[in-house]
Amino acid sequence: MTATTTTTDRVFQLTGSCNNYPWGKKGKDSLAAQLCAKADKNFQIKDDEFYSEMWFGDYPDFPAKKFDTGEPLKDILEKNKETLLGKKVIQNLDGQLPYLPKILSIAKALPLQIHPNKELATKLHKRDPENFTDPNHKPEIAVALSKFEVFAGWKPLSHIVPLFQLSFLRQFVPAGTTDTWTDPTLREITKSLLKAEEGTVQYIAQSLLKTPKEDLGPKNDYIPDLIPRLQDQYGPEDPGTLVALLCMNFMVLQPGDSIYIPADGIHAYLSGDIVECMARSNNVLNAGFCPPADRNSYDLFAETLTFEGHTAADMLLPSNKSEKSKEGRTVVYKPPMSEFDMLKADLGAGESDEIAPSDGPGVLIVTSGQGTMLAGGKTFDLKEGSIFFVAPDTTVVWKTDKGMQIHMAVV
Repeated sequence: MTATTTTTDRVFQLTGSCNNYPWGKKGKDSLAAQLCAKADKNFQIKDDEFYSEMWFGDYPDFPAKKFDTGEPLKDILEKNKETLLGKKVIQNLDGQLPYLPKILSIAKALPLQIHPNKELATKLHKRDPENFTDPNHKPEIAVALSKFEVFAGWKPLSHIVPLFQLSFLRQFVPAGTTDTWTDPTLREITKSLLKAEEGTVQYIAQSLLKTPKEDLGPKNDYIPDLIPRLQDQYGPEDPGTLVALLCMNFMVLQPGDSIYIPADGIHAYLSGDIVECMARSNNVLNAGFCPPADRNSYDLFAETLTFEGHTAADMLLPSNKSEKSKEGRTVVYKPPMSEFDMLKADLGAGESDEIAPSDGPGVLIVTSGQGTMLAGGKTFDLKEGSIFFVAPDTTVVWKTDKGMQIHMAVV
């Protein structure tokens, strides 16, 4: 059964909201659209439409809604804060759902971007509330559901410096720079690359294509292979291509792999299906892989950059067995932030797991398979695309006859 819910229930089913950014996959190729349609009988997939993300939090842009009534999740939480959010969230996390979970289906690069820290987000929100809609930071994680290609964080300086010794790239190195680079050197070079004239961007890309791979170094031999692909997506004059290929880690993740992007961390997702979860914010600064009108100030972007990640390994977020899992079939991704952890249960045929209660609210999605959930004194049917809200201090038991995978954000 799928239980009919009331606003006082501790566990209830949700539907998500899809959006249509042009980097998303089209029609039924989009996992975001597929899951949205399975959770919401009123959602119809159009073959010629892009479906980029399904959001299933309480953020007003694309809110989750109660499955049986259509009431926005935010309104339900506002009326039942003590029961549905709990003391920890009310006292320490602004009294609202502190995270925003999403499914992303990526066909081409998202904008080259950073999410501003709390101090900058507060200033930007006060100055421009239409474009910066909240005062919060937005560190995030991405858990791969498929092969997932991403530019994230900075390459080691030892991989970057040799590239800028090539004759056509020396123009971007600040005068007086020695062979020993620092992060401020990289900040200036990033700013110079972003501000390069369109003709210069095209010239650099063509020069890279003509450079023998052995002259790029063994860690950079993928660069010529990606240039045509990125130029086809956003044009030969987009400076994001240069910053991403010359300065950033290019990573290829497999299902279950995860990365953590800190506030102010540079990144651009390139392809694949992921579960993404972040602190409750929608603030972003864009600098490439988007039309010029959608780019923010290059100076502001460069000034805001942080340099926490300087290898691909720095960006990875490992999973570990969850202490909440009774049967040991659920792992946890624990980013270095207070807003949430992410659980992932992989249950084989005939298996089950019991998850101990959390201090704050949980939101889960079934990413594959089917089964049942016992929670709050009720049994719920689960199928691919099912989304549920779980109140604090609630034990859940998942069971499946044929196999099931669940991702659940918890406080």
